[in-house]
Amino acid sequence: MNKTIYILRHGETDLNKKHIVQGSGVDSSLNDTGRQQAQAFFEQYQHLPFETVLTSKLVRTHETVAPFLQKGINWEQHAEINEMGWGVHEGKHNTPEMHQDYRHMMSAWQAGDYHAKLEEGESAHELAHRMGRFIDHLKTRPEKLLLVCSHGRAMRCMVTLFRKMDLKHMEQFHHSNTGLYVVHYRNGDFVFELENDVRHLSELETMQL
Repeated sequence: MNKTIYILRHGETDLNKKHIVQGSGVDSSLNDTGRQQAQAFFEQYQHLPFETVLTSKLVRTHETVAPFLQKGINWEQHAEINEMGWGVHEGKHNTPEMHQDYRHMMSAWQAGDYHAKLEEGESAHELAHRMGRFIDHLKTRPEKLLLVCSHGRAMRCMVTLFRKMDLKHMEQFHHSNTGLYVVHYRNGDFVFELENDVRHLSELETMQL
């Protein structure tokens, strides 16, 4: 069934601001800026007749779409769109050693080794497998207009799969806090209207100058 999907990254958390790795194992809340970003997004898009809201299981996505949920829109949580598991890096400040581990993994992905992962973490192959299940689920849903709230790396993977591209291309897709992708599912293909759009934050950024 044809449909339009609004895909939103969660708002800012204190750990985002402090450059601490969150992943799927750190369930942090939005900070004041994140809540303002969420409200700005709501004010821009509250007029749209979303039929359902799909989020990850992590609270930062729940808080980002809270204004929509307060309208009584149907809400479902899907672990398939949780953030990628970064293993032993989660909850830690980025160090040179961590950065080296990360770059080593990314180099492996670029070489086509999608089973490479950080210690106790998740591989690109594992992430894509669960993201593929979610995409298959989206295709079968009866709604014509959906709002999805997820996470940076998860969204990079999702967009790559939407485009039927190899996973090594994930890095080319950007993900600002409350950055918006708008995707139309038509005749079995996903067509993009917006990519990481943050125009709803323009007034908020002006106020902070």
